[in-house]
Amino acid sequence: MIGWLRHQKHALTAALRRLRMQALTTLLTALAMGVAISLPIGLYLVLGNLSGLAGDLPAQPEISVFLDTGVSTAQKQAIAARLKQPGIAQARFVPRDEALAALSTAQDLEDITAGLTENPLPDAWVVRPHATSREELARVAADLGKLPGVAETHLDSQWADRLQAALAIGRTGVWLLAGLFAIALVAISGNAIRAQVLARRDEILVSRLIGATDRYIRRPFLYLGALQGLLGGLAAIGVLAIAGGILRAPVERLAALYGSTFHLLQPTPIEIAAVLALTAAFGWLGAWLSVTRALQQVEAAR
Repeated sequence: MIGWLRHQKHALTAALRRLRMQALTTLLTALAMGVAISLPIGLYLVLGNLSGLAGDLPAQPEISVFLDTGVSTAQKQAIAARLKQPGIAQARFVPRDEALAALSTAQDLEDITAGLTENPLPDAWVVRPHATSREELARVAADLGKLPGVAETHLDSQWADRLQAALAIGRTGVWLLAGLFAIALVAISGNAIRAQVLARRDEILVSRLIGATDRYIRRPFLYLGALQGLLGGLAAIGVLAIAGGILRAPVERLAALYGSTFHLLQPTPIEIAAVLALTAAFGWLGAWLSVTRALQQVEAAR
């Protein structure tokens, strides 16, 4: 065990020395990896922010029931009685004057609404059913729309459902893109390590002559690939941190215009650790494939 640990330490030290001796090449390779990795990670963070924004929506969808302008008192009472029946969790009546005042305040339309000769908005009910599925909610909305005195019903969760469907497609796209860039990361690491192997071809041949095994020869290159992947992951985190710092102020300013406290979410420590671990693993894999192939070529040419 002590001998194995000594060999691992020697291989890691050799990989670190080689990175330090080729600082410029190491930096350019890390930047290439970082830029490639930052795109799927950035899209993942964007989807996370959008999911958080969608999560601020009410958990229970609501149905807006708009009444006819000429609805009678008897019809209003019948509608109110219907909304007290089982299946309705909550129902809130919104008078037309209250709706106009809320609209004017929320949208800064006081000057426009002050010039209106009459209120164009109808009385309405905001209904929250017990139902949760799309089919049940649509059925409740259709039933309420058939009541005498009801002009129109609107299921307020429609755009949220569309957003969630778009987010689901986006998540699938992120995983596909991440797979493609993982292949690119393996290729970048493999090409960099292959150049190192070919540059040390004579040294490898001498090591073979004195009895070095492929595992012993391969070990420093595997550490080199893992370290390059780790540096690429750090570069990606740095790119995303810079992009987040640039976008934070404009996003918060836009959110403030809509009266929201929304702010960009930063990657969690667990997510950062996962990125670094994956990039190191893909760098190691690219190195293993490249070194194995290069050693076969060296053996065939001997």
